[in-house]
Amino acid sequence: MGLAVAAAGPLAAGKPREAVPAAAPARGLPDNQIAPLSLEKLKAGEALLAQGKAQDATDLFEAALAADPRNRQAYIGLARAAEADGLPGKAVRFYREALEIEPNDLAALELQGVALVERGAKARAESNLERVKTLCDGPCPQADRLAAAIARGPKTPPTVTAADQTAKADSDEN
Repeated sequence: MGLAVAAAGPLAAGKPREAVPAAAPARGLPDNQIAPLSLEKLKAGEALLAQGKAQDATDLFEAALAADPRNRQAYIGLARAAEADGLPGKAVRFYREALEIEPNDLAALELQGVALVERGAKARAESNLERVKTLCDGPCPQADRLAAAIARGPKTPPTVTAADQTAKADSDEN
């Protein structure tokens, strides 16, 4: 019987479900306002990434997301840290997370396109380029940089792994 009481948590203490504190991001902040703690961790992570400390930066970007999972800049930071560690596939996934929050984020589209180039996924990078061009009005440095990356190709020859083949098959189906 003691186990059932412990497992019931706040409800066993006589508190209604509504009285249980919500997660940090839901504490009265509008959707377009990121929790201050998340922004603090993001800023510290960006500083570490600029110093070349990708793993330490990753820890702070993850802490920023724990404080507020709506912080798309933290996903972009994780992607940039993954790229610094030579993991463009992981970077592509983090950019995708940022784009799920804001599908029209030009920086995320550009940087994901560059990461796709590094993976050897030129067609998918070109798709990102077309999307960036569609979103831009007038001169578009994001489109120019992505076009240059596509023309240049990967900095290192891509290695084809089973995961890459699965990802390609998935993208071909869509």
